[in-house]
Amino acid sequence: MAPVVEAVDLKKTYLLGKVPVDALRGVNLKVESGEFLAILGPSGSGKSTLLNLIGALDKPTAGTLLIGGVDISKLNDSQLADLRRRIGFVFQFFNLIPRFTALGNVELSMSIADVNRAERKRRAEELLETVGLKDRMNHKPAELSGGQQQRVAIARALANNPKFLLLDEPTGNIDSKTAREIMTLIKRLNEEKGVTIIMVTHDQHLAREAKRVVQVFDGVISSDMVN
Repeated sequence: MAPVVEAVDLKKTYLLGKVPVDALRGVNLKVESGEFLAILGPSGSGKSTLLNLIGALDKPTAGTLLIGGVDISKLNDSQLADLRRRIGFVFQFFNLIPRFTALGNVELSMSIADVNRAERKRRAEELLETVGLKDRMNHKPAELSGGQQQRVAIARALANNPKFLLLDEPTGNIDSKTAREIMTLIKRLNEEKGVTIIMVTHDQHLAREAKRVVQVFDGVISSDMVN
């Protein structure tokens, strides 16, 4: 089976005015199915650029990036959009739609993927129960705590059976107690459900929760360790 993600000599250069800036300078990385990987690095290290590439939100300047064995540089816009729908994104800011309930927010991502109404409702209810929100399904985001909103975001990210969850500072907008609860949930999804997790963070304490930590510094991987 192909790795979930494989980067080979991955490079990304941006133009700052007329000045080229090398955000990634040759990254080699493999992520296997069922892993819980943290990508750790300070601001400006290249970790956010790597996140954008792994999430198919951007294309590399050079090198190869394979998602599920598919070279994303060879995909057209429609194929890239389809690939993004099969990646579960969880961001620091929950990005929930205020006028929809928790159930509606989770269902929405499936409606975009043309899942029929009955199946959308069944799966959304199942996922919200999985993340501990069985009794809050019909509440809107404003009626939920930050931790509950992040749980809705995680349920939404799982809705279309993604290849992996891509987490961007998933506890950055909640208090420390709630952060521990969210990390317990993420670890349970990985250990009990076999969900592949790729988490990008600047927080060393958070990174220690992962089974493997890749540290990015100045656009290259400076260490790769198993916890």
